[in-house]
Amino acid sequence: MDQDVTINELLRKARTIAIVGCSPKPERDSHRVAAYLQGAGYRVIPVNPVAEEILGEKVYPDLASIPDEIAIDIVDVFRRPEHIPAVVDAVLDRGADALWLQLGCAHPESEARARNAGLEVVSDRCIKIEHRHRFGD
Repeated sequence: MDQDVTINELLRKARTIAIVGCSPKPERDSHRVAAYLQGAGYRVIPVNPVAEEILGEKVYPDLASIPDEIAIDIVDVFRRPEHIPAVVDAVLDRGADALWLQLGCAHPESEARARNAGLEVVSDRCIKIEHRHRFGD
């Protein structure tokens, strides 16, 4: 499937986005992206091992800690490439429809593993930029 078509479909159907590496610091990109996504109507589930609350949402230390009754449509990742394999393991264990690796985040082997497991994968693109480009503010 064409990457732009995949992105359009993901952003249209998603309701809940878990953000791995979401920062409580407003000056950080992950925080700004989370705030933007909330403003666009998505439920954001922050994942950060040291924070308790970000943008009014309970923070979970890892994907496995998010209750099963919360369906995750997209896992958006703000982690360095060397951490991507472990994140993909966690996504596959927890379940989600899609893996989104932010700008600067790419790991071809892990992306292939996620695709082979049936996930849609977007790599090295900013979900905020892609959403704004397609749907505006």
